[in-house]
Amino acid sequence: MPSATHSHRPTTKVVHKAFKSKKATKGSLRDQAKGNDTSASLLNPLVAQNMFNSAPWRLTESCITGKTPNERRKTPHQQVMSKINRRNQAKQRQLTKHKEHQKEASIFLGRDGAPRIVAVIPLCADGDTTAAIKSLNGSLDIECDVSESTFRVPVDRFKQKLQYVPVKRDLSVCMDAARVADFIIFILSAETEVDPLGELIIRSVENQGMSTLFTVVQNLDKVEPAKARPDVVKSLASFMTHFHPGQERVYSLDSRQECSNLMRSLCSTMPKGVNWRDQRSWMLVDNVQWASTETEPTVLIGVVRGKGLKADRLVHVGEWGTFQIEKITAAPISTKKRRDDGMTVDDAEEEKTLETPDEDQDDLAELAPEEAVMNDVDDEFDMESRAPTIKKGVLLDDHHYFDEEEPERYEAPRKLPKGTSAYQAKWILDDASDSEDEFDEEMQDLQDETAAAQPEDGVEGLAGREPTEMAMSEYPQSEAFNELNEDEDAQQLAAYRNRKRDEAEEDKEFPDEIELHPNVLARERLAKYRGLKSLRTSPWNKEEDLPYQPEEWTRLLQISDYQSSKNRAVREALVGGVAPGTRVNVYLKGVPANLQETYKPSHPVTLFSLLRHENKKTVVNFDIAHKDDYEKSIKAKEELIVQCGPRRFIINPLFSSSGNTENNVHKYSRFLHPGDAAIASFMGPITWGSVPTLFFKRVTPEQSEEGVTLPLQLVATGTSRAPSTSRVIAKRAILTGHPYHIHKKVVTVRYMFFNREDVEWFKALPLWTKRGRGGYIKEALGTHGYFKANFDGTINPQDSVGVSLYKRVWPRSATPFTGPLLEESAIARSNDAMEEDIQ
Repeated sequence: MPSATHSHRPTTKVVHKAFKSKKATKGSLRDQAKGNDTSASLLNPLVAQNMFNSAPWRLTESCITGKTPNERRKTPHQQVMSKINRRNQAKQRQLTKHKEHQKEASIFLGRDGAPRIVAVIPLCADGDTTAAIKSLNGSLDIECDVSESTFRVPVDRFKQKLQYVPVKRDLSVCMDAARVADFIIFILSAETEVDPLGELIIRSVENQGMSTLFTVVQNLDKVEPAKARPDVVKSLASFMTHFHPGQERVYSLDSRQECSNLMRSLCSTMPKGVNWRDQRSWMLVDNVQWASTETEPTVLIGVVRGKGLKADRLVHVGEWGTFQIEKITAAPISTKKRRDDGMTVDDAEEEKTLETPDEDQDDLAELAPEEAVMNDVDDEFDMESRAPTIKKGVLLDDHHYFDEEEPERYEAPRKLPKGTSAYQAKWILDDASDSEDEFDEEMQDLQDETAAAQPEDGVEGLAGREPTEMAMSEYPQSEAFNELNEDEDAQQLAAYRNRKRDEAEEDKEFPDEIELHPNVLARERLAKYRGLKSLRTSPWNKEEDLPYQPEEWTRLLQISDYQSSKNRAVREALVGGVAPGTRVNVYLKGVPANLQETYKPSHPVTLFSLLRHENKKTVVNFDIAHKDDYEKSIKAKEELIVQCGPRRFIINPLFSSSGNTENNVHKYSRFLHPGDAAIASFMGPITWGSVPTLFFKRVTPEQSEEGVTLPLQLVATGTSRAPSTSRVIAKRAILTGHPYHIHKKVVTVRYMFFNREDVEWFKALPLWTKRGRGGYIKEALGTHGYFKANFDGTINPQDSVGVSLYKRVWPRSATPFTGPLLEESAIARSNDAMEEDIQ
């Protein structure tokens, strides 16, 4: 009989409990719903609503939408798309991008494909473009003659064609070549540093917009010892990244392998292009056939690039100007065919006309015809007859105050102490003035938000009113006014202005301040000026400006909707015209015969097609930013040379504040100081879109601090903005006075005016102080221009009282710039100075 034994539970065979999920995953719910028609019908909102209304039970939100409460809400597009669809869509995007790339690169493919334009620009005085091109061609065993003008080189290894544009160290030529280049090659030297001319070329080419950039170095083998050469390359690469951060590699022309790699990049890389250039049709001129007579056209030969070239649009040719197209014909490169007798002859076919202009062709007129504004002549004469010549007071906002036709205002009698004279009564404040001293907190918060406004700008820049005083006397003590004699008054005025001139130079507290001579009448000196309660919101009466506007103002191009007009002009260039990549003959009308004398084959000639209306003149505006390299301020109306796109002009711009205002009035700035940005305005041809703009200034050697510098400086850069003839540029003039007597809120002010008639004329203008107090003129005192003013708070004796006056200033017309930006003599002096520094 077996004995009873005790055994423990086995520990090696543990049966785990089944996992009980309280929340199902999205994948499990999707698997459970497969093949279930009811779930598919529940996703339909109409079916779900019917079931909800008819069934005795209620459907939860998760049952109707098919989602758990914690599941993230998806868009309808994400609910429908599956993983296969997303993968297919990504593949389609990839194919579309690949087709666009092939379409862009197709212009360079084939026997008749367009050549890749390569501009070779030396930055150092010892840079040799001929040797650089020979090194590049020699790396692929290409044998060809290197000329100083534009020439083509076939690259059989990569089945491409390169068109070299070798240039010298001429700023104008370098900028023209870089403007139409697909690739730009900067040549540096391992022995010579980049001089100021080279830096000016780098900044100018970069700021005007450039395509793909490569940098090479010459004479690297001459650096001894050899282990120092990598440090030289690193130093040059660091120098280039300062101007162009994406330029990290410098190729050595002394290395055949690096030259071969650079040639591979030139033939296989797709140039990134320039945005403003790609919106237009452009061409690098290969050859020029000059007209034998004045009636015959001049023919320019080249390959169309960018958009399609249309015969209806005007074209701008380098420094020649703007012309009309007579016709465009095909100009394929001649090929040789073999005759039956074995001789080879050129395939000479008649020129095939590709496009001719029609009745929609643009004309060369810059201004509207005079007949277009003849109907408004009578109205203008009526406006001139209403000029403010017989008014009694200054214009404030949109109307005159204190007109002779206006009846005198009734003054209620005041309660005065016994024995008070009429003169002493002027120094006694009214009781009602204290009841208006309470200032709304919401208005105070609103003024705090607009902290950029200054007291001289109007009511936005004024400080809040001071609280009323607790126990102010009903009849405050007045002070008698003792008028000084003329000699003593003149001495005190001279001392006051000398002290104030020093403060203005140090702090620049009043940049728009002017000083009147005691013998000059302010109402005559400032006859064109008016007052504004607020520079940003007060209406501007334009009828007062008609007698002073330029004669050609009404004939300028008027654009009501700039964005719509720009889009229409840009879209129009997308359709039609001679296809890009076609070699054509462009016949131009009216090219002056004297241009043939100044034509140099070594200087590249560029042709740019203008969009519709781009030859018409209007008031153009540009964002302008002061360059940090130029340390001096730029004065408004100073002569500058501007380049916008393919065109250059001589301008005298007006500087004004940027931003949008309710009344479209912007303050005129007399100077553009270092670090500032503003809007530059002048009358010139319109440019559609945002186009980079460069501002040059001619300087004399005496103005520069260094020994020998260039007579031309890049002082500012900018971008074209929307033109507008309704944009008012208001020049401000500030007249300041000194508080002579202060009694609570009543102040006697002097040195602002110097006769009683001027005080009465400008009596309607609001007063302000440097610390934000606001007030108004109560009464003229005496005959020397003293007056009594009432302010909204107690002012400081060290404060200055000012009044702001404005007048509209009109932009000046631009003239086309011809000739080189830098004369050859200036370039030679720069090279000689560089050689002296090396020695």
